[in-house]
Amino acid sequence: MYDKAMYDKVMNLGTVARACIAVMALVWVVSSAQAQQRDRFGGPAPRAGHFDSRFNHNRFYTNRGAFVRAVPGRPVIVNRGGGRFFYSGGVWYAPRGPGFVVVGAPVGAFVPVLPPFYTTVWAGGVPFYYANDTYYLWNAAQSGYEVVDPPGGDTMVPPSGSVTTNGQPPPSGDDLYVYPQSGQSEEQQADDKWECHQWASSQSGFDPTRAGGGVAPEQAAAARASYQRAMSACLVGRGYSVK
Repeated sequence: MYDKAMYDKVMNLGTVARACIAVMALVWVVSSAQAQQRDRFGGPAPRAGHFDSRFNHNRFYTNRGAFVRAVPGRPVIVNRGGGRFFYSGGVWYAPRGPGFVVVGAPVGAFVPVLPPFYTTVWAGGVPFYYANDTYYLWNAAQSGYEVVDPPGGDTMVPPSGSVTTNGQPPPSGDDLYVYPQSGQSEEQQADDKWECHQWASSQSGFDPTRAGGGVAPEQAAAARASYQRAMSACLVGRGYSVK
């Protein structure tokens, strides 16, 4: 005998059961994805960054310890201390499983170019280049920039924004404000600045990465101005606005 009330009750129970199964399936999918991420990266990959305001550097960088699936841009591969590191945009990475982890720069490593954005800090008359809690020093013998320990001495940033170390201000006019007008990537900017720097130095005989520019004191002002003109012309020719 057909019992409509019983039939409706059974159908309602079936609908509830199907809904419960769907919810359980969704929970299982999410849990599996989270477990897979933990297996790959040892935990959820943090995306947080920090703002580096030291010496009025004022740039954002990915936090150390963050995991990424791939190193962005065109990284420079550096072998140091038995380990392999990847350097891109002023951030250092080391392999970790199927991905990479952000690490501190290995002291003693050499890179061919400075980060796209850096701040010049003078210590004892020598220019150091600062970015992302890391100091770089030009090494002519290696034709590259060496990661070094922080220079000694007290450093201060006067209200003008220029950096002074031990009472010795950097030479005026060495810093250019460069804006990419054609959407150049940070890696491309670094390449362009390095190549323009090499060309400007060869044309003027002045090298701002060396104490005194590598010229006699009486020639420094004229040589620096010549270097700045050559550097500006090179960058403008590559699609940058230079001030």
